[in-house]
Amino acid sequence: MPIVKVRENFQITLPAAIRKRFKIAVGDYVEAEGTREGIMIKPVKIIRPEEAWFYTEEWQKGEQEADEAIAKGEVVGPFENTRDALNALKKTEV
Repeated sequence: MPIVKVRENFQITLPAAIRKRFKIAVGDYVEAEGTREGIMIKPVKIIRPEEAWFYTEEWQKGEQEADEAIAKGEVVGPFENTRDALNALKKTEV
């Protein structure tokens, strides 16, 4: 188990192997919690309130369905211009 030193302002440096394993980069956030065994540090993702809709279960389900449709080739486009896109929409059955 690597040993880290508490530095000025009580900062520590996470060992490279741990940063890589948990994909922690400069600017990321971690949560520190005191437990019976010691201090647990967990990576967390901060979601801005105006972007929270994207991470809802309903939206993610739609994203998965769209990815599957794209993989199966069940899409039209991309288009060179809006006229071509509108013509394709008129021909598409709903």
